[in-house]
Amino acid sequence: MLALPGTARLLQLDPHTRSLLRAVLLDLAVDARTRAEDSWRRHKAPMAAYWKAVSVYAGHLARVLR
Repeated sequence: MLALPGTARLLQLDPHTRSLLRAVLLDLAVDARTRAEDSWRRHKAPMAAYWKAVSVYAGHLARVLR
């Protein structure tokens, strides 16, 4: 994530905006993780993998914005 060109632009945001965006990304990560677990329980492996990837990417972006 750190090597992406857009990451530098995110780090240029003012602290308040960065904290708001970080909160949204953390909420997205939690929701996506829940959806992934539900998909695994329902034997929907492709959707589980998709939601797990969404969760990981959102979490990584949130950590970048710390």
